[in-house]
Amino acid sequence: MRSDHATFPLPGKVNWLFLDMNSYFASCEQQAEPRLRGKPVAVVPMMTDATCAIAASYEAKAFGIKTGTKIYDAKRMCPELICVPARHDLYVDYHQQFLKAIDRHIPVTEVKSIDEVACELDKVQQNPDVAVQLARDIKRTIYRDVGEAIRCSIGLSTNGLLAKIATDLQKPDGLVTLMPQDAPGILGKKPLTFIPGIGPGMEKRLLRAGIYTLADLYRLDMKHMRKIWGGVVGERYWYALRGVELPTDPVQKRVVGHSHVLDPEWRPVALAEVVARRLLLKAASRMRRYDMDATRLTLSMRMENTPYSQGARYAIEAHFHRACDNIQLIRHLQHLWHEMVRHHRITRLKKVSLSLHGLVPHASAQMPLFDDGNQVDDALAQRFEKLSFAMDGLNSRFGRDTVTIGSLPSVNHRFSGTKIAFTRIPNLDEFHE
Repeated sequence: MRSDHATFPLPGKVNWLFLDMNSYFASCEQQAEPRLRGKPVAVVPMMTDATCAIAASYEAKAFGIKTGTKIYDAKRMCPELICVPARHDLYVDYHQQFLKAIDRHIPVTEVKSIDEVACELDKVQQNPDVAVQLARDIKRTIYRDVGEAIRCSIGLSTNGLLAKIATDLQKPDGLVTLMPQDAPGILGKKPLTFIPGIGPGMEKRLLRAGIYTLADLYRLDMKHMRKIWGGVVGERYWYALRGVELPTDPVQKRVVGHSHVLDPEWRPVALAEVVARRLLLKAASRMRRYDMDATRLTLSMRMENTPYSQGARYAIEAHFHRACDNIQLIRHLQHLWHEMVRHHRITRLKKVSLSLHGLVPHASAQMPLFDDGNQVDDALAQRFEKLSFAMDGLNSRFGRDTVTIGSLPSVNHRFSGTKIAFTRIPNLDEFHE
Protein backbone atom coordinates (compact mmCIF):
# COMPACT_ATOMS: atom_id res chain seq x y z
CA MET A 1 0.00 0.00 0.00
CA ARG A 2 1.34 3.41 -0.93
CA SER A 3 2.28 5.70 1.93
CA ASP A 4 1.45 9.38 2.35
CA HIS A 5 4.98 9.92 3.63
CA ALA A 6 8.41 9.71 2.02
CA THR A 7 9.73 6.15 1.84
CA PHE A 8 13.50 5.85 2.10
CA PRO A 9 15.12 2.92 0.25
CA LEU A 10 15.95 -0.21 2.23
CA PRO A 11 19.35 -1.76 1.51
CA GLY A 12 19.15 -4.47 -1.13
CA LYS A 13 15.43 -3.98 -1.84
CA VAL A 14 13.50 -2.73 -4.88
CA ASN A 15 10.00 -1.30 -4.58
CA TRP A 16 8.93 -0.62 -8.17
CA LEU A 17 8.71 -2.36 -11.51
CA PHE A 18 8.34 0.01 -14.47
CA LEU A 19 7.41 -1.34 -17.90
CA ASP A 20 7.92 0.60 -21.14
CA MET A 21 6.68 -0.86 -24.44
CA ASN A 22 9.30 -0.49 -27.18
CA SER A 23 8.42 1.58 -30.29
CA TYR A 24 4.86 0.90 -29.30
CA PHE A 25 2.74 2.22 -32.19
CA ALA A 26 5.10 0.75 -34.80
CA SER A 27 5.29 -2.57 -32.93
CA CYS A 28 1.50 -2.78 -32.83
CA GLU A 29 1.40 -2.29 -36.59
CA GLN A 30 4.03 -4.99 -37.07
CA GLN A 31 2.10 -7.37 -34.84
CA ALA A 32 -1.19 -6.71 -36.65
CA GLU A 33 0.45 -6.90 -40.11
CA PRO A 34 3.08 -9.67 -40.29
CA ARG A 35 4.31 -8.31 -43.65
CA LEU A 36 5.73 -5.31 -41.73
CA ARG A 37 7.86 -7.36 -39.33
CA GLY A 38 11.56 -6.83 -39.77
CA LYS A 39 10.88 -3.84 -42.05
CA PRO A 40 11.51 -0.12 -41.46
CA VAL A 41 8.10 1.30 -40.57
CA ALA A 42 6.94 4.84 -39.78
CA VAL A 43 3.51 5.52 -38.33
CA VAL A 44 2.10 8.79 -39.70
CA PRO A 45 -0.99 10.92 -38.98
CA MET A 46 -1.75 11.26 -42.69
CA MET A 47 -0.38 9.78 -45.93
CA THR A 48 1.68 12.69 -47.20
CA ASP A 49 5.42 13.32 -47.29
CA ALA A 50 4.84 16.72 -45.71
CA THR A 51 3.89 15.19 -42.34
CA CYS A 52 6.08 13.79 -39.53
CA ALA A 53 6.57 10.33 -38.12
CA ILE A 54 4.72 9.84 -34.86
CA ALA A 55 6.47 6.50 -34.30
CA ALA A 56 9.23 4.48 -35.93
CA SER A 57 10.12 0.81 -35.75
CA TYR A 58 13.59 -0.17 -34.57
CA GLU A 59 14.43 -1.09 -38.15
CA ALA A 60 13.61 2.53 -39.12
CA LYS A 61 15.45 3.94 -36.10
CA ALA A 62 18.59 2.23 -37.38
CA PHE A 63 18.53 4.77 -40.24
CA GLY A 64 18.16 7.71 -37.82
CA ILE A 65 14.39 8.05 -38.21
CA LYS A 66 12.57 8.95 -35.00
CA THR A 67 9.43 10.60 -33.74
CA GLY A 68 9.16 14.03 -35.36
CA THR A 69 11.25 13.21 -38.45
CA LYS A 70 9.73 14.72 -41.59
CA ILE A 71 8.64 11.96 -43.92
CA TYR A 72 10.34 13.48 -46.97
CA ASP A 73 13.59 13.40 -44.94
CA ALA A 74 12.84 9.90 -43.64
CA LYS A 75 12.39 8.53 -47.17
CA ARG A 76 15.66 10.08 -48.19
CA MET A 77 17.35 8.45 -45.18
CA CYS A 78 15.66 5.10 -45.87
CA PRO A 79 14.20 4.64 -49.39
CA GLU A 80 12.64 1.32 -48.28
CA LEU A 81 10.63 3.00 -45.51
CA ILE A 82 7.02 1.84 -45.23
CA CYS A 83 4.57 4.47 -44.00
CA VAL A 84 1.32 3.36 -42.36
CA PRO A 85 -1.51 5.58 -41.10
CA ALA A 86 -2.01 5.65 -37.34
CA ARG A 87 -4.74 3.39 -35.97
CA HIS A 88 -5.28 4.61 -32.41
CA ASP A 89 -8.05 2.14 -31.68
CA LEU A 90 -5.59 -0.68 -32.44
CA TYR A 91 -3.05 0.73 -29.96
CA VAL A 92 -5.68 0.97 -27.22
CA ASP A 93 -6.73 -2.62 -27.91
CA TYR A 94 -3.14 -3.87 -27.54
CA HIS A 95 -2.76 -1.65 -24.47
CA GLN A 96 -5.61 -3.48 -22.79
CA GLN A 97 -4.16 -6.81 -23.85
CA PHE A 98 -0.77 -6.16 -22.29
CA LEU A 99 -2.39 -4.82 -19.12
CA LYS A 100 -4.19 -8.16 -18.79
CA ALA A 101 -0.91 -9.99 -19.37
CA ILE A 102 0.81 -7.99 -16.60
CA ASP A 103 -2.15 -8.47 -14.26
CA ARG A 104 -1.66 -12.24 -14.41
CA HIS A 105 1.53 -11.67 -12.40
CA ILE A 106 1.12 -8.41 -10.49
CA PRO A 107 -1.52 -5.66 -10.19
CA VAL A 108 -0.83 -2.52 -12.20
CA THR A 109 -0.49 0.34 -9.71
CA GLU A 110 -0.54 3.19 -12.21
CA VAL A 111 -0.95 3.52 -15.96
CA LYS A 112 1.49 6.28 -16.87
CA SER A 113 0.71 6.44 -20.59
CA ILE A 114 -0.44 4.28 -23.48
CA ASP A 115 2.88 2.39 -23.40
CA GLU A 116 4.10 2.74 -19.80
CA VAL A 117 2.88 1.28 -16.51
CA ALA A 118 4.23 1.16 -12.96
CA CYS A 119 3.74 -1.72 -10.50
CA GLU A 120 4.47 -1.54 -6.77
CA LEU A 121 6.14 -4.67 -5.46
CA ASP A 122 5.06 -6.54 -2.32
CA LYS A 123 7.46 -7.66 0.43
CA VAL A 124 8.38 -10.92 -1.28
CA GLN A 125 8.80 -9.29 -4.71
CA GLN A 126 11.07 -6.59 -3.26
CA ASN A 127 13.91 -9.11 -3.25
CA PRO A 128 15.84 -8.17 -6.43
CA ASP A 129 16.19 -11.80 -7.56
CA VAL A 130 12.46 -12.37 -7.17
CA ALA A 131 11.72 -9.09 -8.96
CA VAL A 132 13.95 -10.02 -11.90
CA GLN A 133 12.20 -13.38 -12.26
CA LEU A 134 8.83 -11.62 -12.09
CA ALA A 135 9.95 -9.28 -14.90
CA ARG A 136 11.03 -12.24 -17.04
CA ASP A 137 7.69 -13.95 -16.45
CA ILE A 138 5.82 -10.80 -17.53
CA LYS A 139 7.90 -10.59 -20.70
CA ARG A 140 7.14 -14.21 -21.57
CA THR A 141 3.42 -13.72 -21.02
CA ILE A 142 3.32 -10.61 -23.22
CA TYR A 143 5.21 -12.50 -25.95
CA ARG A 144 2.82 -15.46 -25.71
CA ASP A 145 -0.53 -13.69 -25.18
CA VAL A 146 -0.11 -10.32 -26.90
CA GLY A 147 2.34 -11.01 -29.70
CA GLU A 148 5.93 -11.69 -30.64
CA ALA A 149 6.36 -8.23 -32.19
CA ILE A 150 5.27 -6.49 -28.95
CA ARG A 151 8.43 -6.05 -26.88
CA CYS A 152 9.07 -4.13 -23.68
CA SER A 153 11.87 -2.89 -21.45
CA ILE A 154 11.47 -3.30 -17.69
CA GLY A 155 13.23 -1.30 -15.00
CA LEU A 156 13.46 -2.13 -11.28
CA SER A 157 14.40 0.27 -8.51
CA THR A 158 13.43 1.74 -5.17
CA ASN A 159 11.19 4.44 -6.62
CA GLY A 160 9.27 5.14 -9.79
CA LEU A 161 11.69 7.68 -11.25
CA LEU A 162 14.75 5.43 -11.10
CA ALA A 163 12.72 2.45 -12.32
CA LYS A 164 11.57 4.46 -15.34
CA ILE A 165 15.12 5.65 -16.01
CA ALA A 166 16.24 2.00 -15.89
CA THR A 167 13.95 1.14 -18.81
CA ASP A 168 15.86 3.63 -20.99
CA LEU A 169 19.24 2.05 -20.22
CA GLN A 170 18.59 -1.02 -22.36
CA LYS A 171 16.33 -1.04 -25.41
CA PRO A 172 14.75 -2.93 -26.99
CA ASP A 173 13.64 -5.83 -24.77
CA GLY A 174 15.73 -4.70 -21.79
CA LEU A 175 15.69 -5.66 -18.12
CA VAL A 176 17.73 -3.45 -15.78
CA THR A 177 17.89 -3.13 -11.98
CA LEU A 178 19.09 0.35 -10.99
CA MET A 179 19.94 0.72 -7.30
CA PRO A 180 20.29 4.25 -5.83
CA GLN A 181 23.92 3.75 -4.80
CA ASP A 182 24.81 2.71 -8.37
CA ALA A 183 22.87 5.44 -10.15
CA PRO A 184 25.49 8.25 -10.03
CA GLY A 185 28.13 6.03 -11.64
CA ILE A 186 25.78 4.59 -14.27
CA LEU A 187 24.05 7.86 -15.14
CA GLY A 188 26.92 10.30 -14.61
CA LYS A 189 27.81 10.76 -18.29
CA LYS A 190 24.22 10.86 -19.50
CA PRO A 191 22.78 14.17 -20.77
CA LEU A 192 20.54 16.13 -18.44
CA THR A 193 17.51 15.41 -20.59
CA PHE A 194 17.92 11.68 -19.87
CA ILE A 195 15.97 12.39 -16.66
CA PRO A 196 12.19 12.44 -17.22
CA GLY A 197 10.83 15.92 -16.68
CA ILE A 198 14.00 17.78 -17.68
CA GLY A 199 13.13 19.27 -21.04
CA PRO A 200 14.94 21.81 -23.22
CA GLY A 201 13.84 24.76 -21.08
CA MET A 202 15.02 23.24 -17.81
CA GLU A 203 18.20 22.04 -19.49
CA LYS A 204 19.05 25.62 -20.48
CA ARG A 205 18.51 26.77 -16.90
CA LEU A 206 20.81 24.03 -15.58
CA LEU A 207 23.48 24.82 -18.18
CA ARG A 208 23.41 28.48 -17.14
CA ALA A 209 24.05 27.29 -13.58
CA GLY A 210 27.11 25.31 -14.74
CA ILE A 211 25.40 21.91 -14.60
CA TYR A 212 26.32 19.98 -17.76
CA THR A 213 25.90 16.28 -16.91
CA LEU A 214 23.99 14.15 -14.48
CA ALA A 215 27.22 13.73 -12.53
CA ASP A 216 27.15 17.50 -11.97
CA LEU A 217 23.50 17.27 -10.92
CA TYR A 218 24.24 14.55 -8.37
CA ARG A 219 26.92 16.73 -6.77
CA LEU A 220 24.44 19.51 -5.96
CA ASP A 221 23.03 19.80 -2.46
CA MET A 222 19.29 19.99 -1.86
CA LYS A 223 19.26 23.75 -1.26
CA HIS A 224 21.02 24.43 -4.56
CA MET A 225 18.62 22.13 -6.44
CA ARG A 226 15.66 23.98 -4.97
CA LYS A 227 17.17 27.33 -6.00
CA ILE A 228 17.76 26.25 -9.62
CA TRP A 229 14.25 24.85 -10.02
CA GLY A 230 12.79 27.85 -8.23
CA GLY A 231 10.81 25.82 -5.70
CA VAL A 232 10.03 22.50 -4.10
CA VAL A 233 10.29 20.59 -7.42
CA GLY A 234 14.07 20.81 -7.20
CA GLU A 235 13.98 19.36 -3.70
CA ARG A 236 11.76 16.51 -4.90
CA TYR A 237 14.24 15.72 -7.69
CA TRP A 238 17.08 15.66 -5.16
CA TYR A 239 15.28 13.00 -3.14
CA ALA A 240 14.00 11.05 -6.15
CA LEU A 241 17.44 10.72 -7.74
CA ARG A 242 18.59 9.14 -4.48
CA GLY A 243 15.87 6.51 -4.57
CA VAL A 244 13.44 8.07 -2.09
CA GLU A 245 9.75 7.52 -2.86
CA LEU A 246 7.80 10.75 -2.32
CA PRO A 247 4.01 10.98 -2.00
CA THR A 248 2.20 12.51 -4.96
CA ASP A 249 -0.82 14.76 -4.98
CA PRO A 250 -3.97 13.39 -6.63
CA VAL A 251 -4.52 14.66 -10.17
CA GLN A 252 -7.80 16.43 -10.88
CA LYS A 253 -9.32 16.67 -14.33
CA ARG A 254 -9.00 20.30 -15.45
CA VAL A 255 -9.59 20.32 -19.20
CA VAL A 256 -11.06 18.20 -21.98
CA GLY A 257 -10.15 19.03 -25.55
CA HIS A 258 -9.25 17.95 -29.03
CA SER A 259 -7.17 19.41 -31.86
CA HIS A 260 -6.69 18.42 -35.47
CA VAL A 261 -4.25 19.31 -38.23
CA LEU A 262 -6.45 19.59 -41.30
CA ASP A 263 -5.84 17.69 -44.50
CA PRO A 264 -5.60 20.15 -47.44
CA GLU A 265 -9.15 19.44 -48.66
CA TRP A 266 -10.54 20.38 -45.23
CA ARG A 267 -8.81 23.76 -44.93
CA PRO A 268 -11.47 26.05 -46.46
CA VAL A 269 -13.12 27.79 -43.53
CA ALA A 270 -16.58 26.30 -44.13
CA LEU A 271 -15.26 22.73 -43.99
CA ALA A 272 -12.95 23.56 -41.10
CA GLU A 273 -16.04 24.62 -39.13
CA VAL A 274 -17.50 21.14 -39.66
CA VAL A 275 -14.30 19.69 -38.20
CA ALA A 276 -14.46 22.07 -35.23
CA ARG A 277 -18.05 21.12 -34.51
CA ARG A 278 -17.18 17.43 -34.69
CA LEU A 279 -14.22 17.89 -32.33
CA LEU A 280 -16.48 19.67 -29.88
CA LEU A 281 -19.00 16.82 -29.91
CA LYS A 282 -16.16 14.39 -29.16
CA ALA A 283 -14.89 16.50 -26.28
CA ALA A 284 -18.39 16.97 -24.87
CA SER A 285 -19.06 13.23 -24.97
CA ARG A 286 -15.85 12.53 -23.08
CA MET A 287 -16.65 15.23 -20.54
CA ARG A 288 -20.04 13.65 -19.88
CA ARG A 289 -18.29 10.33 -19.32
CA TYR A 290 -16.28 12.06 -16.58
CA ASP A 291 -19.58 13.36 -15.15
CA MET A 292 -18.39 16.96 -15.47
CA ASP A 293 -19.76 20.27 -16.73
CA ALA A 294 -17.73 23.01 -18.42
CA THR A 295 -17.87 26.72 -17.71
CA ARG A 296 -15.51 27.88 -20.49
CA LEU A 297 -14.89 27.01 -24.13
CA THR A 298 -11.68 27.99 -25.92
CA LEU A 299 -11.35 27.94 -29.70
CA SER A 300 -7.90 28.18 -31.27
CA MET A 301 -7.05 28.44 -34.98
CA ARG A 302 -3.78 28.29 -36.87
CA MET A 303 -3.63 29.66 -40.41
CA GLU A 304 -1.89 28.10 -43.35
CA ASN A 305 1.71 29.25 -43.71
CA THR A 306 1.36 31.65 -46.66
CA PRO A 307 3.02 35.00 -47.39
CA TYR A 308 -0.17 36.67 -46.16
CA SER A 309 -0.96 34.72 -43.00
CA GLN A 310 2.53 33.39 -42.08
CA GLY A 311 0.95 30.66 -39.98
CA ALA A 312 -0.72 33.14 -37.63
CA ARG A 313 -2.49 31.75 -34.54
CA TYR A 314 -5.61 33.14 -32.93
CA ALA A 315 -7.64 32.14 -29.89
CA ILE A 316 -10.94 33.21 -28.39
CA GLU A 317 -12.86 32.09 -25.31
CA ALA A 318 -16.47 32.01 -24.10
CA HIS A 319 -17.51 32.03 -20.44
CA PHE A 320 -20.93 30.67 -19.52
CA HIS A 321 -22.92 28.96 -16.85
CA ARG A 322 -22.09 25.28 -16.39
CA ALA A 323 -23.06 23.15 -19.38
CA CYS A 324 -22.46 19.65 -20.71
CA ASP A 325 -24.98 19.18 -23.53
CA ASN A 326 -24.22 19.36 -27.23
CA ILE A 327 -26.77 22.02 -28.13
CA GLN A 328 -25.54 24.66 -25.71
CA LEU A 329 -21.90 24.03 -26.49
CA ILE A 330 -22.36 24.14 -30.25
CA ARG A 331 -24.23 27.43 -29.86
CA HIS A 332 -21.21 28.90 -28.08
CA LEU A 333 -18.84 27.46 -30.68
CA GLN A 334 -20.81 29.00 -33.55
CA HIS A 335 -20.66 32.41 -31.90
CA LEU A 336 -16.89 32.14 -31.34
CA TRP A 337 -16.25 30.79 -34.83
CA HIS A 338 -18.11 33.50 -36.70
CA GLU A 339 -16.57 36.22 -34.52
CA MET A 340 -13.05 34.92 -35.19
CA VAL A 341 -13.57 34.44 -38.93
CA ARG A 342 -15.13 37.87 -39.34
CA HIS A 343 -12.56 39.72 -37.24
CA HIS A 344 -9.46 38.13 -38.84
CA ARG A 345 -10.94 37.63 -42.33
CA ILE A 346 -10.03 33.97 -42.29
CA THR A 347 -10.48 31.88 -45.43
CA ARG A 348 -8.27 28.82 -44.85
CA LEU A 349 -7.00 27.08 -41.73
CA LYS A 350 -4.28 24.54 -41.00
CA LYS A 351 -5.21 23.49 -37.47
CA VAL A 352 -8.25 23.71 -35.20
CA SER A 353 -8.18 23.21 -31.41
CA LEU A 354 -11.01 23.17 -28.88
CA SER A 355 -10.88 22.97 -25.08
CA LEU A 356 -13.63 22.66 -22.51
CA HIS A 357 -12.34 23.84 -19.17
CA GLY A 358 -13.34 25.34 -15.87
CA LEU A 359 -14.70 21.85 -15.20
CA VAL A 360 -17.01 21.27 -12.26
CA PRO A 361 -18.95 18.17 -11.12
CA HIS A 362 -22.08 17.66 -13.16
CA ALA A 363 -25.29 19.21 -11.86
CA SER A 364 -28.51 18.53 -13.71
CA ALA A 365 -30.25 21.76 -12.68
CA GLN A 366 -29.48 24.48 -15.22
CA MET A 367 -29.78 28.25 -15.17
CA PRO A 368 -29.99 30.62 -18.18
CA LEU A 369 -27.58 29.25 -20.73
CA PHE A 370 -26.63 31.61 -23.51
CA ASP A 371 -24.61 34.76 -23.31
CA ASP A 372 -26.49 36.30 -26.23
CA GLY A 373 -29.68 36.99 -24.28
CA ASN A 374 -31.55 33.76 -25.01
CA GLN A 375 -33.14 32.23 -21.93
CA VAL A 376 -33.56 28.48 -21.56
CA ASP A 377 -35.52 27.17 -18.61
CA ASP A 378 -34.49 24.19 -16.50
CA ALA A 379 -36.92 21.80 -18.17
CA LEU A 380 -35.59 22.55 -21.66
CA ALA A 381 -32.01 22.37 -20.41
CA GLN A 382 -32.64 18.91 -19.00
CA ARG A 383 -34.13 17.85 -22.34
CA PHE A 384 -30.92 19.01 -24.05
CA GLU A 385 -28.91 16.90 -21.61
CA LYS A 386 -31.05 13.81 -22.12
CA LEU A 387 -30.74 14.19 -25.89
CA SER A 388 -26.94 14.42 -25.60
CA PHE A 389 -26.69 11.33 -23.40
CA ALA A 390 -28.97 9.47 -25.82
CA MET A 391 -26.64 10.40 -28.69
CA ASP A 392 -23.70 9.04 -26.70
CA GLY A 393 -25.51 5.74 -26.21
CA LEU A 394 -26.47 5.34 -29.87
CA ASN A 395 -23.00 6.20 -31.14
CA SER A 396 -21.45 3.79 -28.66
CA ARG A 397 -23.77 0.98 -29.73
CA PHE A 398 -23.91 1.49 -33.50
CA GLY A 399 -20.70 3.37 -34.30
CA ARG A 400 -19.53 6.96 -34.35
CA ASP A 401 -21.57 9.51 -36.30
CA THR A 402 -24.68 7.29 -36.14
CA VAL A 403 -26.30 10.39 -34.64
CA THR A 404 -24.73 13.82 -34.88
CA ILE A 405 -25.70 17.48 -35.06
CA GLY A 406 -25.44 19.04 -38.50
CA SER A 407 -24.25 17.20 -41.58
CA LEU A 408 -20.96 15.60 -42.52
CA PRO A 409 -19.70 16.01 -46.10
CA SER A 410 -19.33 12.84 -48.12
CA VAL A 411 -15.53 13.09 -48.30
CA ASN A 412 -13.45 11.15 -45.79
CA HIS A 413 -13.82 12.54 -42.27
CA ARG A 414 -10.83 10.97 -40.56
CA PHE A 415 -11.06 13.51 -37.75
CA SER A 416 -14.09 11.68 -36.35
CA GLY A 417 -11.89 9.07 -34.71
CA THR A 418 -10.16 9.62 -31.41
CA LYS A 419 -6.42 9.83 -30.82
CA ILE A 420 -4.04 9.04 -28.01
CA ALA A 421 -2.41 11.77 -26.00
CA PHE A 422 0.92 11.15 -24.31
CA THR A 423 -0.56 10.67 -20.85
CA ARG A 424 -4.20 9.85 -21.51
CA ILE A 425 -5.41 6.51 -22.80
CA PRO A 426 -8.82 6.73 -24.45
CA ASN A 427 -11.56 4.40 -23.36
CA LEU A 428 -12.55 2.16 -26.28
CA ASP A 429 -15.99 3.82 -26.18
CA GLU A 430 -14.31 7.03 -27.34
CA PHE A 431 -13.63 5.52 -30.75
CA HIS A 432 -17.41 5.56 -31.26
CA GLU A 433 -17.74 9.27 -30.39
